[in-house]
Amino acid sequence: MLIGEYEHSLDVKGRLIMPAKLREDMGDKFIVTKGLDGCLFGFSQNEWSNFEEKLKTLPLTNKNARDFVRFFLSGAIECEIDKQGRFLIASNLREYANMEKDVVIIGVGTRLEIWNKDKWKKYNSDENISADEIAENMTMLGI
Repeated sequence: MLIGEYEHSLDVKGRLIMPAKLREDMGDKFIVTKGLDGCLFGFSQNEWSNFEEKLKTLPLTNKNARDFVRFFLSGAIECEIDKQGRFLIASNLREYANMEKDVVIIGVGTRLEIWNKDKWKKYNSDENISADEIAENMTMLGI
């Protein structure tokens, strides 16, 4: 299970260090794509296959389904970890997530999220997110 929060910096070529604690679960090759809330999603090969299978079941005749599939698949790239534990984030993905230097990688169970550090701080701030609000909303999700 992917968990934790890790701060790193992109190098001048757009490479990012994969935290050692996440490397085993992600594998040497994994998929990075546009995510929700302005971040990037990272999936292990196995989790990406599961995600793709779910996407294949969406009805082609539904515009929202087509938009959803296009959003995730059009930006998807396969990444490979180099000998220094780094991987390259494509320029179009860095641009989408507004990543220039400082980033935060978080584990959220079956995937990673890669955030611009400032955007993550704002998203994760007390003004934006309240533990009490989250707890109240969990009942709607059956938790």
